[in-house]
Amino acid sequence: MKPKVIGIGELLWDVLPSGPRMGGAPANFACHARSLGADSRIVSRVGQDELGEGLIRSLGELGITTAGISRDENHPTGTVEVELGTDGQPTYTILSGVAWDCMRVDPSLFTLMGDADAVCFGTLGQRASESREAIQRLVQATPTTALRIFDVNLRQNFFSAELIHESLQMVNVLKLSDSELPVIAGMLSLEGSVQDQLGTLLDRYELRMIAYTRGAAGSILRDRRDWHEHPGLRAEVKDTIGAGDSFTAAVTLGLLLGWPLQRISEAANEVAAYVCSCVGAIPQLPQGLREQFLQREEDSGFSHGASEAPDSCPSRPAHEIQAQRI
Repeated sequence: MKPKVIGIGELLWDVLPSGPRMGGAPANFACHARSLGADSRIVSRVGQDELGEGLIRSLGELGITTAGISRDENHPTGTVEVELGTDGQPTYTILSGVAWDCMRVDPSLFTLMGDADAVCFGTLGQRASESREAIQRLVQATPTTALRIFDVNLRQNFFSAELIHESLQMVNVLKLSDSELPVIAGMLSLEGSVQDQLGTLLDRYELRMIAYTRGAAGSILRDRRDWHEHPGLRAEVKDTIGAGDSFTAAVTLGLLLGWPLQRISEAANEVAAYVCSCVGAIPQLPQGLREQFLQREEDSGFSHGASEAPDSCPSRPAHEIQAQRI
């Protein structure tokens, strides 16, 4: 069977200069995990509007289970204005008071979370107290054997030292970037070199692994016994939206497959570099990248048969087809 991987938090439309595209870090993560062989689900909330219908329809076309997405009659589906710099780095203007700020815990979600092999969430989805409480309760409902991944994703001013500390206490895997570590170091009183700070986080929160990304300079993966540094791969960058989420998805599937750090590192950097070379957060990954994750059942505890469902992104992405009404 395929591993059950859940992204929980914000689900929205990224409004780019080239047009609207489906987004939100948990959604990007789930779509890439689906492409790499997972049975992906999203837990979020959208408005009772055309934009919400478009997101649910698009996810269904991508093979993503949407049973965890609720509808809100009083708040609109989330949107984010995205501006791209000359280096492809995005700047976000994120609207507040939207549906995913009002996530609630439906009893059926506990069954969904109880079957999870991995769950990923960040800070943005927890910016409102209602969604924060819901996310934390649902993450804690996952099995103790599951990967609980905190992909920090600091956005605007929607985070605090308290929120970061609370989130770290719930998880066993941390993903953060070289722009986020200095902020977290200041909030949590981390000292020394990058390796010292990562080691302190690993020990203080009893983490299984830390994935530290450095943009074009690659990444560092560190677990309780070892670490692997990757120099990065050359890519003609169109934009970097979703690259970190694809990296997290690749790391998650690598961990579930029991790969060593070096193999996880190499595969995750390949996936993220490809995403950077495309426009948008969820380009269709080449079969060559996907095949290394699609192992047979005798090679791991999971069967990732690529023929059982459509590719995560068709030739004309579904998240573009339904976005034109924005």
